[in-house]
Amino acid sequence: MHIHPMASMEIVIASTNMHKIREFRAMLKGLRNFDVLSLHDFPQYIPLEEVGDSFEEIASKKAIHAASTLGKLVLADDSGLVVPALSGAPGVYSARYAGNEATDKENRIKLLRDTEHLQEADRFAYLECSLALAGPGGLKKCVKGICEGMLLTKERGSHGFGYDSIFLKHDYSKTFAELEEDTKNRISHRRKAFDKMHITLDTLPEDALLYRRV
Repeated sequence: MHIHPMASMEIVIASTNMHKIREFRAMLKGLRNFDVLSLHDFPQYIPLEEVGDSFEEIASKKAIHAASTLGKLVLADDSGLVVPALSGAPGVYSARYAGNEATDKENRIKLLRDTEHLQEADRFAYLECSLALAGPGGLKKCVKGICEGMLLTKERGSHGFGYDSIFLKHDYSKTFAELEEDTKNRISHRRKAFDKMHITLDTLPEDALLYRRV
């Protein structure tokens, strides 16, 4: 079956986080004609529990499960904040650092409390994103992006989400929560991961989205 080059390709962002969905939509806009969906479009779908020892493992599992279940091309990420002075915490537990039902605010409060004893030299931290692409036939690619900076001792800014208001990227005077969305989208860990996925997404074969597992 031949697809016209201008035909849109469906791709599902395996998330219900509106901040992430908006960020990935903006990044995908510059590529081929994607019809971008999210898990909000599949309310009956039950996402896989996010369990794993690394961002890469969790992102890959999420992408494979959603792609297989939905029969779609899926882009899934797992990301979080890593503080070496806390032995890598919050790490893969970033979204539930203060408990399974914790809000972003509660997670930030716990991290601020856990790091209040750290001197400036030990406040180095980095945001990491693993981004996985899968189709109904399995995983196609998984890449990683890292954004290095330091933790502040109090929150600054009202934009963003997660740990944005206490993370100051190296060479920037504003936290991720103070930066304009367009600026953050150009320099974030998700952007760095996406840049490594760019060619794969832009050169998918025309039949990539027609494949259905029997």
